[in-house]
Parts: sequence; structure tokens; C-alpha cells
Amino acid sequence: MVSRLAAAKINLALHVVGRRADGYHDLDTLAVFADIGDRISVSPAADLSLSVAGSLASHAPCGGENLVMRAAGLLREHAHVSAGAAIRLDKELPAGAGLGGGSSDAAATLHALNQLWRLRLGLDELIALGRTLGADLAMCLVARALRARGTGDRIEVRKSWPALPLVLVWPARAVSTPAAFAGLERGDNGPLPPPTRARTPAELAAWLAKCRNDLEGPAMRLAPEIGDALGGLRATSGCLLARMSGSGSGCFAIYSDAAETEGAAAAMRANRPDWWVGATLAR
Repeated sequence: MVSRLAAAKINLALHVVGRRADGYHDLDTLAVFADIGDRISVSPAADLSLSVAGSLASHAPCGGENLVMRAAGLLREHAHVSAGAAIRLDKELPAGAGLGGGSSDAAATLHALNQLWRLRLGLDELIALGRTLGADLAMCLVARALRARGTGDRIEVRKSWPALPLVLVWPARAVSTPAAFAGLERGDNGPLPPPTRARTPAELAAWLAKCRNDLEGPAMRLAPEIGDALGGLRATSGCLLARMSGSGSGCFAIYSDAAETEGAAAAMRANRPDWWVGATLAR
């Protein structure tokens, strides 16, 4: 059996800088990846199958509409593989939260099956294959601190940033990505400023305060609970910066160390036991 973490993706900043003729938007975004997420496990089998377990199993379909199965089928066809695999998805990330759950699951599936089937495909080949499944797949295949531009396909790994102690919150309300983009007042906003060489979480948070998530306003109009989540995070002790991730409705806050994240996560769980809350270290 091969097992891979499908890490939560957190967009620290997301600038929408243009709209393309094909309907997609050009982005300029910074993303990091958490040490928590879903988990993909694959075992040898005669055919492809998917089972879903975990605390949020109800958030993921079991059939061919799941991006995991689409990724597995695409890789098998691309590599001319006759073998199958029994795939298990342990679902711990909420859907519709802007935390890259489905894309990260698919990316972890490509990596795991590449190993199980001994294909030895390089990262660039997996990225080219993953682009056909969605704009986030390239970032989730890299799964480390990065800047992505275009539709998310032009990736620059950030090697000098510190690990970030974060609290993640999902206020139990999903947001549709197309609906969030449809709510943009303009699609030609300015790009990110030149990335900083921050040495500490506090230095990186101070620089991120100069950036934006252009989808935060549109998503908040669809789900006002996002404002409640951000307000709750900003009220916790040690919060350096709080912002929505991706197209929402998940939010994050940056702290200086793990002790502060554990305290903040406990406070958020006590105040809103109906919300999903996670403390993590992201890189």
C-alpha cells in the first residue's frame, strides 16, 4: 500500500489580474501547504475503485465524479497501465472551503499511483497531465510554498520563507468558486508586490498585510459567515493576520508559534463548536 497526505492548500494572497478569452482568470497568488489534510491510500487491485471514509466523508462523492477517480483513470490511460488500484480517501478537509481539498486529493492520487505502478513519471509530466483536471492541480502537485501566476500553471517555489503556524477555520458554509469569481467588481486588479525575504512569521505577516484576496469581498457577500470567522480569528491572542483562503469560505490566521495556534484553535472551537477548526504548520 502507498499512502500520501493530500495537504490543505492555503492561499496567503490572491490577486485577480486579468480575464482570459477562454473564461478563466489570470491570477497572482501565494500558497503554502499544511501538515494536515485528507489522506489517499492505494493498494494493488484488478480494477480502479474508490472508498471514502473520515470525519467529513459526506463531503466527497464515491463515484466517477470524484476528482480522485478522474485523476486515476487519466493516469492509467496516459501511461497505458493495465493494472487497477483500490483507492481509499480519508476525508478530513471540508468541501467548498478554498483549501484545495479536491485538487489536493487528485494530486496525491497521481503521486501515489505513480509510485504504486512504478511509472517513474517526473513532476513536470504529472503537472502537464494534471492541468486537464483543474487549475489548482499544478500547485497541489508541487505542494510547497510557491507563487503561481497565469491560471496557476506558472509556478515559482519560495525557498526562503519560514514555516507558518496557522489556524484554519471553515464556518460550515460552502462557497462556489464560479459564483465567487462572478461577483468580482473588476477582473484586472494589480499584481502582488515583489515577494519578501521574511525570516519570521511576523515579518511575513507584515508583508502580506500589503496584499489582498480579491475574492474575499465577493465570497463574503455569498456567505456572511466568513466575516464572523475572520472576526473570531482576529480576536484571538497572538493573531498577526487573518484572511480568507482561495475562493472561500475557509479562513486562516498566522501566529508566531505553535503554542499560540493551539490556544487560538481551542478558543475558536469553544466559541463555535459547529465550525471546522484546525491548527497546523504550513510550508
